[in-house]
Amino acid sequence: MKNLLIESHCIFPSHDILKTAGFYEQKMGFKAVHFLKANEPHICLSRDTTEIILTKTNGQKVISNRDLYGNGYDAYFKNQEELQEELINSNVKIARSLENTDYNNKEFVVEDIDGNG
Repeated sequence: MKNLLIESHCIFPSHDILKTAGFYEQKMGFKAVHFLKANEPHICLSRDTTEIILTKTNGQKVISNRDLYGNGYDAYFKNQEELQEELINSNVKIARSLENTDYNNKEFVVEDIDGNG
């Protein structure tokens, strides 16, 4: 019997995980749980069935997949139409508005305060 993959979590590096967590809480409706005294300090951000894990960069520059490779994203969420409207109302930077792709998918791109998109 084949084991099923049930969930996946995005891991975003950040220069200031407290400031980034604040952005996700205040602008994007996530709740933060801090694990700053763990051997690998991190913050878990959750909203509904989605989780993002923030880790420290240790001084390295944060580069999004879009910038590093010319395409691709750091995370992908569903419910795009409603989510885009909610984020616009929260003054989140929309890097690319909702559009239908050539592979028959709807997508839009937001940019968080660390440049992840």
